[in-house]
Parts: sequence; C-alpha cells; structure tokens
Amino acid sequence: MHLSSKTDVLDLQPFEICSIRPPTENYSLTFRLTRNCYWNKCAFCPVYKCGAKFSRRTADEVVEDVQQAKRIDDFLFEQGIGYPVYSEADFYKLQGILQRVQQQRWEAGIIDPDKGGTINSDGCNEIVTDIDDERMQWFMQWFVDRPTLAQCFEHIVQWRIGGGKTCFLGDADGLIVATKDYEKILSTIKRNFPTIERFTVYGRTKTARKKDVKDLLQLQKAGICRVHFGIESGSDDVLNLVHKGEDSRDHIEGCLKAKEAGLSVSIYIMPGLGGRRLSKNHARETARVINAITPDFVRLRTLSVFPYTPLMDMVKRGEFETCSDDEIVDEIEMLLTAIDVPVMLYSDSATNLLPLNGKLPQDKGALLSLIREYKSKDYTERLQYRLRARLESFVGQYGRITRDIEMLLDPLVKGNSIVIDNTHYVEDVILAIYNKLMP
Repeated sequence: MHLSSKTDVLDLQPFEICSIRPPTENYSLTFRLTRNCYWNKCAFCPVYKCGAKFSRRTADEVVEDVQQAKRIDDFLFEQGIGYPVYSEADFYKLQGILQRVQQQRWEAGIIDPDKGGTINSDGCNEIVTDIDDERMQWFMQWFVDRPTLAQCFEHIVQWRIGGGKTCFLGDADGLIVATKDYEKILSTIKRNFPTIERFTVYGRTKTARKKDVKDLLQLQKAGICRVHFGIESGSDDVLNLVHKGEDSRDHIEGCLKAKEAGLSVSIYIMPGLGGRRLSKNHARETARVINAITPDFVRLRTLSVFPYTPLMDMVKRGEFETCSDDEIVDEIEMLLTAIDVPVMLYSDSATNLLPLNGKLPQDKGALLSLIREYKSKDYTERLQYRLRARLESFVGQYGRITRDIEMLLDPLVKGNSIVIDNTHYVEDVILAIYNKLMP
C-alpha cells in the first residue's frame, strides 16, 4: 500500500545530524555546520580516532539539510505523527510508516542503506568494519557520520516528542563558523521550524579567547543562546598532559568573553583526568578556573579511558595511573569545597558515580553530605553501591540488562539478591559494566 501525502516520498533525503552532542541536547533538532574535530589531539577522546576527518560545510549545504528536515517533518505530520499530540506512541506509528516508505522507494529503484556510515579519507560514505576492539565497536555504533533516512525520521520524531523547542549545531567547535553563515542558517531554521527557542553549539575556549567580543555579540544576535565548552580541567599540567591544546588562560578569557557577549556558558570538567599523580592539582586548579569564570553550568563527566586513544597508550606504558572510584570521589569533594561562586552543578553523565546535582552555594552542604555518606560506608557497602549505580546507569542507556551483563551477574545472584562474597570478581563486573557506558 502506497502512502498518500502532499510530499513526494521519492524526494525525501537524509540530512546530517550530530551523533556527538551535550546530554541536554539529546532531544534537540541537530544540524552539522562542520564535520568532526579539526584539533583531534586530545589524548582522552575516542570520538574521532577511527578515521573520521574534519571538513567544513558551506552555508548552502546546511540550508539544504534544513530544508530536507522540513520535508521529513511535513511528511511525518501528513502521515499522522503528532496527531492529536506528539507522544511516545508516535514511535510505534513510525515503524509502519518507515516500512511503507522503504517499500515505495524500493519499487522506484531507490535502495536506502539500513546503517549509517562514516566518511573515509576520500570523502566517501563507508561503514567502519576493521575495528577489532569490542569496546570501540560498541562506541562506533553510537557515532554515525552519515545517517540513514530512517535515522533522520527517528531524529525528527524524538525532537518533536521532546517539545520541539531546542536546536544544537555541531560538530566540535561551532565558534569557527563565520557570523554571516550563522545569520543565513539560523534564519532558515527559524523560518522552517518556528517553535525553536534555543540554539546551542560546542566551542573551544581558545577560539573564543581569540575572537573579538563584537564577533561573539553578533553570534548572540544571530540567535545562538549557549556555548558548551569542554574545559576538562583548570590545571595547565593536566591540560598539557592530555594535549588539550588550551590552557587555563584560554578557559578563563574565552568563557568571560562569551559571557560578556550575552551567551550562556556551560562547561564540562572531567574528574580523574589528572590520574593519581595530578588528582589534587586537577581539583584545586579546576576550582580556581570555575571561580574566575562563574559559568552558568558546571557538568561533571568522569574520565573513561578508551582503546585507540593516546591516553590508553599512556596507561599501557605506565605513564598514567587511573584513579579508583573512591579517589575520584575524594577529588570531587575537594573541587566542590573550593568552589565559591554561584553555579548550577550537574552530574549528567553515565560515567559519574554519585548524583551530585544542585545549585551552589545553596546546596553545597547537602552535596558534601552525600559524598561523606558514601565515604562512611565500609568497603563491601561501597562495592554494593557502585555495582547498583553502574547497573542503573546501564539500564538508563540501554533500557534493560543485556545478556552479556546478565551472564556476568549470574554468579552473584542468590535467590532474589546479589551476594558479594568475591570482591575481586565484583570489581571486574563493575569495570565491565562501566566500560559499556557512553560518557
């Protein structure tokens, strides 16, 4: 049965969406202004280490993507998505629509791929198949450089269900894009998707520091509301160790310029990034930078060491010793104690152990009490807490306990309870679960 609509099914084309985006933008409509990361030297970052290349996109290319997204949005509404209101039920409707779309396009000789792909060095679409590490194979399933039409359908529906009010423009450093391009792109998005109220980008603090405040003000006037900065650390020693390509001066001056231009500043810091040797320095200096910036948001994203990264090579050579969960808790306690400016703190990464969310300084006492409560537990109790917390994060990302995790848990299950009688094995299980969490 063919679909009836004003929009020709054969005219529908995928548009480039952002696989990597802040957790607050999980329900945002996304468009790519650039592809991947031009720096791509951060020792801890696995995102672009498996062949992805940086490239700029023209304003016209992005405008065409916006128009493709509009066609898909109109088509889905014509098929009953969002009637009478947008809800989770639309995902069930979508499956039938997708089947009929693919059938109709197949009959017309259009074969849509069933998997998204990456871009090789020649700019051609291809699937990465030569990664032999299980963890990176899993990670690359999250990272799609060229989405399918089906993935674009799902992206639009997810955005609509999420309220249809936010838009994220990627990839890694949106501040390198010319203001005139933003004016053209944002005006097109606003015209086609008038419900959007907030536009956000990732940015590098060094890029912001080098810009004139007037340029950032023009960006704000064009419609950008917030910049997400991954500062990771305020310690120059740590930043140098992980080849961040920025220092604490970049962080402070770049963020202050963005704030002066009227942009909301959200920063990401990475507990554990200094390893055992620089843990205290990392906490102390990061607090110093936060106090100098007074960002709107501070977001915790605990370090996870991935294969295929320079940091993993450093670990293997004995040049970097990772912190334990308990040592990271100590580090965060030192950090929070030293922050003395008003900020919103969020622990919105699956890699974080403790739910440290609150407004500083009002909630500092309660957050430190939560840390002290964890530290007061004996080793077995902390082990139970860590296992439960990691399982909850896993279910939050995957929706269920997968069979491989069930098999790891089987030796610990006694009746309806998990019994910890082999602490070394439990540590291994916790690490296995942690290694499957998306930061």
